[in-house]
Amino acid sequence: MEVERLAPAERDDLAWIEREAIQARAYDAMGARYDEAFPHKEGQLTCVERLLEQVGPGARVLDVGSGTGLPTARQLLAGGCSVTCLDISPGMLELAQRNVPEAAFQLGSVLDIPDGPPAYEAVVAFFSLLNLPRARMRTALRRIHSILTPDGWFGLAMVEADVDDVSIPFLGTRLRVTGYLRDDLRELLRECGFYIGWEQLLSYAPETSAAQPEIQMFFLCRRVDES
Repeated sequence: MEVERLAPAERDDLAWIEREAIQARAYDAMGARYDEAFPHKEGQLTCVERLLEQVGPGARVLDVGSGTGLPTARQLLAGGCSVTCLDISPGMLELAQRNVPEAAFQLGSVLDIPDGPPAYEAVVAFFSLLNLPRARMRTALRRIHSILTPDGWFGLAMVEADVDDVSIPFLGTRLRVTGYLRDDLRELLRECGFYIGWEQLLSYAPETSAAQPEIQMFFLCRRVDES
């Protein structure tokens, strides 16, 4: 199955390109072990259930940082949606192609997607935007806003932490991650044109001792436009 390769939007920033390549190689290395370390994904499942209540069959959905395609892309497809899986990791997309061959696949970052015109009734980004530094988070959220149809829906999950682009050990490799405190993230979403229609905070303990317990934040937001 073909994979569309998005042109890097930051092609003139060599440091950024190298950073993204390192992040991609880290996800290539961990592969299916990610799902093994985080097997309980009730928060994601619930968020997608609520999303499916808002969008009808045939809705176009972009899964940002789709990973292996499980459970999100599969759940969306089962709900009658047309799903595009976007990931910076070729290895993760290869796994997703096996798990959800009915989806479409794009290799790249959310930052590589051109602004508008609106192409999706919904976008989901479960624990993928935490790979961006705060300096680029607003750009990513506004990019997502621009590709959503009017009143389109955005499902987001982040880990609560007051950190910005720090390097951490993760499943035998290292990743650079960013977090927000819940009130700060709510305010950022509103500033970027989203109305928060539903949220849930969950305490989560990963299966592996190498990952620390965390607070996971789930938001289901609707695109709003200034009148």
